[in-house]
Amino acid sequence: MTKLVRTEEETMLADAARGFLDEATPVARLRALRDAGQTHDPALWQEMALMGWAGVLVPEAAGGADMGFAAANVLAEEMGKSLSASPFLSTAVIAATALRQVSDARATEAMRAIAEGGRTYALAIDEGAKHDPEATTLRAERVGNGFRLTGEKRFVVDGGFVDRLLVLARTDDGLTLFDIPADRAGIARDAQPMIDSRDAARIRFSGVEATGEDVLGQVDDAMTVLAPALRAGQAALAAEMTGLAAGAFGLTLGYLKERKQFGVLIGGFQALQHRAAHLWCDCEVTASAILHAGRMLDNDPANAALAVSLAKARASQTAQLAVQEGVQMHGGIGMTDAFDMGFYMKRARVGAEWLGDYGYHAGVVARLRGF
Repeated sequence: MTKLVRTEEETMLADAARGFLDEATPVARLRALRDAGQTHDPALWQEMALMGWAGVLVPEAAGGADMGFAAANVLAEEMGKSLSASPFLSTAVIAATALRQVSDARATEAMRAIAEGGRTYALAIDEGAKHDPEATTLRAERVGNGFRLTGEKRFVVDGGFVDRLLVLARTDDGLTLFDIPADRAGIARDAQPMIDSRDAARIRFSGVEATGEDVLGQVDDAMTVLAPALRAGQAALAAEMTGLAAGAFGLTLGYLKERKQFGVLIGGFQALQHRAAHLWCDCEVTASAILHAGRMLDNDPANAALAVSLAKARASQTAQLAVQEGVQMHGGIGMTDAFDMGFYMKRARVGAEWLGDYGYHAGVVARLRGF
């Protein structure tokens, strides 16, 4: 049975990441970006690329570090603690994993560009209020030897600033995944900051021309390429949310140790101790689920769906508990914009919806368990 604790290498990676992130991108940096009307930090992404994080899942033959999914989750968890704003999930995890499924020179070159920090991606799959790739209606109509894409995608995280889009479209006999430039003729991007101050876009495709060279994988067989990428993204997002919960818990614990009421530290109140202990236990159990998901993606990816959906469902609940408890135990200041807890609450809300909410993943778990 796999022991659900970090390896020595993973611990070293987490410590190194924490040291960098504490200095380069504290929560105060997200506040500054928001106040300046920015949704991401291009300079930070270049620094991450220099450290090899952009290529964490890119094979060494393509210039990457190829550290594996568990390592990618370690990085995502540490980023979640300080609410780092970067295209790590959409580019280094989701796009890189999709490209890994394809063995050709074009995919190799794309992965090399990702590892160098020179290319960013967004995943354009959802069209309704909830995550449901199979419900895609954006049409890729056959025109000669190519295709014409018409339709709309919503909630495209990082879609307002990336270089390229992975677009899921319906073709004659199934779904097809396209890898196309974000500035191709016929694409209109309506980028809007989300409540957590990061970018998401509504993207309209008006007769966008694509060729066979733009197809990632095989026509009518998108899920062979997309499913592993979605699982990788869902696991890394769950890890980020677990880091978010740990960050919010750290803020709350620090406040309990400093705030006095009637001359007594509120951390001495047994009721608050019980609530803090319950939250700590919940965070630890979820952290184990994240580790298990990473191990499964590395060692048995074909059977990782259950572990990944369990991790995402648990992370959504844990993050929600952490921010709610954080706001309540901080009292009045927990509700103010001047205090950082609100940033954690907003990120938790967005993370809960992206790539499938609790209900979606609970349904996957139930189905895979035979219910």
